[in-house]
Amino acid sequence: MENITLSVPDISCDHCKESIEGALKSVDGVSAVEVHVAKKTVDVSFDDAKIQAAVINKTIEDQGFTVARS
Repeated sequence: MENITLSVPDISCDHCKESIEGALKSVDGVSAVEVHVAKKTVDVSFDDAKIQAAVINKTIEDQGFTVARS
């Protein structure tokens, strides 16, 4: 199991939180998602044998948000 924290500067409200959490929870291999509106971060736990971090980033971006690159 892999855990990552992504910076998503576009998060501004509970609707953003629901949109991102809903999209990621439907992805096979993602076991847990928590969006922190105040911190503008997304914590994701996933099975790295089933899914790559790039797919998680793309799923968030497909919802209209930008994942900050480190």
